[in-house]
Order: sequence, then C-alpha cells, then structure tokens
Amino acid sequence: MRDSRLIASALLVLILATGPGRAAAQAPRASASPGAFHLLEATIQDIHAAFQSRRITCRELVNLYLKRIQAYDKEGPRLNAVQTINSRALQEAEHLDAAFASSGPVGPLHCIPVLLKDQVETSDMPTTYGSEIFKEFVPRRDATITMKMKKAGAIILAKTNMGEFAAGYIGSAFGVARNPYDPARSPSGSS
Repeated sequence: MRDSRLIASALLVLILATGPGRAAAQAPRASASPGAFHLLEATIQDIHAAFQSRRITCRELVNLYLKRIQAYDKEGPRLNAVQTINSRALQEAEHLDAAFASSGPVGPLHCIPVLLKDQVETSDMPTTYGSEIFKEFVPRRDATITMKMKKAGAIILAKTNMGEFAAGYIGSAFGVARNPYDPARSPSGSS
C-alpha cells in the first residue's frame, strides 16, 4: 500500500513536471524517429520500458528534464517555478545507470526525476519554505518522503517555488511563480 502511494505521488510530480500540452511543439525530445523515447506525457512505465529496451539511459532522461527546465523556467516563458536544481543530478543518474546495468532497477521509482515543493526538506539542497530568511538553510537530514523516494530509486531533480511559509502565493525567497498556461497569471498558492 505504501509503495502504491509513493508511486502515485511520484507520478503526480512527473505529470506536473512535464508542463502544459500546448507547449509541446517547443518541448525538447529525445528523438523524432519511430520507436524513439518521447519525454512529453511519458509515464513511469514508459520510462522504465525505455530503459529496458535501451532507448534511453537515466543520464539522458535527466538531461532531457534539465533542458526542459531551462526552456520553460529560465528562458522562454520564464515560469519561475523551479528555484534550486540538484547539482549532482547527472552524477546520481550515472550511478543509477551503472546499478541498472549490473543488477536492474534499484526500485519502483528507478531514475524517475522528482521535483519537490520547497517545504520538503532535503539534506543536499536548500529548503527555504519560500522565505528569504531560510535562503541558505540546508537541513541536516532528508524528510521521510525524500528518503523513501531516494530509496525507491528516484532522483530529486529540483526544488520548486512556493509562497512564503505556504501562507500565500508570493515567496520572499524567489518571488511569484507563473502559470504555464497563461504566464500573465499566477498559479496562486495551491499545492
């Protein structure tokens, strides 16, 4: 039961991370050839099947997501949704590729990139709770959900912007996030 909740949570994060459908034409793709892996709307099962068939590696998948974050969050519409990227994500992906080659998937979330809301504590990235006060705060240990996702093989790719202390929709640490369907609007403070 716990594994199914963990997978459901990770799937929700994966869906949110793939962004709006109408921007699909601009989305980076692994390849346009038939049978190639396509990131947009890929499920966990699609990703794992692509690993099994060697259409993509974990490192390549993480790189596709990093390019997507660059295209939508840092360039293009500048959504300001992603605030901190895990600087070790590609290194972690290489480790998971080696583990996959020697013994198969590490767990049910093997190499699934996950973006955590900035109220979820991570021991290797700042957790600001959306507040300037905590901009340099790096917790001593991971939150329980973070530990469980990592143990299941997920890669914590980044932390996402949030309203200060989850009490509004603008954070003093990183400002307002933009709505991917209409960047002139805010997605508000909803989780």
